[in-house]
Amino acid sequence: MKLITINFLLILLTLAGYSKNKKDMEIATFGGGCFWCTEAIFRELKGVESVTSGYSGGDIVNPSYKETSTGRTGHAEVIEIEFNPEIISFTELLEVFFATHNPTTLNRQGADVGPQYRSAIFYHNEDQKRIAIEIIDQLNNDNVFDNPVVTEVTEWKNFFKAEDYHQDYFANNPSQGYCQFVIVPKLNKFRKIFKEKLQR
Repeated sequence: MKLITINFLLILLTLAGYSKNKKDMEIATFGGGCFWCTEAIFRELKGVESVTSGYSGGDIVNPSYKETSTGRTGHAEVIEIEFNPEIISFTELLEVFFATHNPTTLNRQGADVGPQYRSAIFYHNEDQKRIAIEIIDQLNNDNVFDNPVVTEVTEWKNFFKAEDYHQDYFANNPSQGYCQFVIVPKLNKFRKIFKEKLQR
């Protein structure tokens, strides 16, 4: 009887989202240009539980895509990544981040121009801050890029989920023009470089 009660409680806790694995998850928030691109990349990594597109870094509460697109709200298009650090580390996430966008162009990624497209890391704790700064310093000291890294490293203060049609955009719109000409080439490069880190 006691065993049945314990098992029943474990089932209830799991259903309620309090399983050990759930509690061990961490959050990373990155801005690397259009969130359609970054979401499509990070959702394929082993250890990543979920990727949500949204807006961070501004002062307006719950901004719309239209408002953010003006570049006047202070927000960046970002993805919020829920990940299991026992499978993939924050450092490994940053390796993917810096390899799949251009961190040397201020407020710009390709044809996407404006502060909402800035390269940004919104850290959730001091460890994330330290790791991000150390990696940026190393990239600059080793001259990995032709120009200095201008990625913003800022303490996380908010995240507002983007409209539903932005979520899983590439998965839901694979034949759309932007997806074919911008996202697909990025994905192909990413899959080739990080094939050992992909979900099977």
